[in-house]
Amino acid sequence: MAISVVMPALEMAQETGKLLAWRKKEGERVTKGEPLLEIETDKAVVEVEAPGDGVLAGVTADVGAVIPVGQTIAWLVAPGEDPPTKSVTAAPAARASSGMERSAVAATQVSAQPSASAPQISPKARRLAKELGVDIMRLRGTGPDGTITAEDVQAFAEGKSAAAASGGEPLSQIARLMAERTTQSWTSVPHFFLVRDVDASGLVNLSKKLSPEIEKIHGARLTITDLLIALVAKVLAKHPRMNSSWTGDGIRANPEINISVAMAVKDGVVGAVIHTANTKQPGEISTHRRDLTERARAGRLRPADITGGTFTISNLGMYQVDAFGAIITPPQAAVLAVGNISDRVVPVDGKPGIRPMMTMTLSSDHRVVDGAKAAEFLSELAEAIREPEKWLG
Repeated sequence: MAISVVMPALEMAQETGKLLAWRKKEGERVTKGEPLLEIETDKAVVEVEAPGDGVLAGVTADVGAVIPVGQTIAWLVAPGEDPPTKSVTAAPAARASSGMERSAVAATQVSAQPSASAPQISPKARRLAKELGVDIMRLRGTGPDGTITAEDVQAFAEGKSAAAASGGEPLSQIARLMAERTTQSWTSVPHFFLVRDVDASGLVNLSKKLSPEIEKIHGARLTITDLLIALVAKVLAKHPRMNSSWTGDGIRANPEINISVAMAVKDGVVGAVIHTANTKQPGEISTHRRDLTERARAGRLRPADITGGTFTISNLGMYQVDAFGAIITPPQAAVLAVGNISDRVVPVDGKPGIRPMMTMTLSSDHRVVDGAKAAEFLSELAEAIREPEKWLG
């Protein structure tokens, strides 16, 4: 039986995805698990794997198309088998219903249902949109029944040109949607901030101690971020409310501790996820984090790499930033912003001393945690940073 390949949903609020590339040509054999296509969402460029074995057939989506989530875009069929002629849409269960779902590639055998249709657009307008590089999902048609006309496309394109001429810079889909999501979070999530300076001597010393062995075994350089991921995950296990999510109706306790690490990529920032980080050793985290970083920069992240995060760490210390506040990624309850480790004069046993100090800023959602709970978490995290071997031994 033919297997449908649909536009995957990687998060609750996602409505569409942009098809960037087919990794296989129609008529080629495909093996389950190998890269099949690349899509662009508001979070990242994601590599989608084939859901089964078969021959790629019935491709209905062109590169550059913006497609509603759940819409069938191709089929995997047996050799000699014809793809179904009727377009189908993934069943609701196949769509991402929560941030904890890891596999967002809804590519299952489903029965025929009405498809999630793309905007109505005239053939002439479609050709013109392709020539001018206009995203038809951003257009509002003025023709009969809302059909997008060539005049609509031309007007939109001229508007973009006018913006460019006046100094405006057109944004990629990732940058535009990142701007929308951060604005939405900042204006709808009741943020509050706690700031804590901590002596990072123990963290620096442990990094120097473990780095040679980890690099020898895993071939990956241990970073301060890797140790912070490990420590934050351990402390979150003792403070489950900080690892919870706001559902809109209440608080959901997440069963796993999945640390999302903010990574800079072209046109934005990606939150790549270390799943079940509290069960991993620093060497494993280092290897996984490096792999995620390389694939994020190359635009080769998979759906599971950016879904399911329950707590975020954003470290700008490598940019010599002393301290900053970060915006929460809903539905997560908090994000930890980490600054540069630098030598400062601080009191040591009642006398001035020089210590490598680090500033942490915890942004929390007041609907999920109150100030006392967030302070308890941050205080215990500071203790863990001062004596990391007790927590990671």
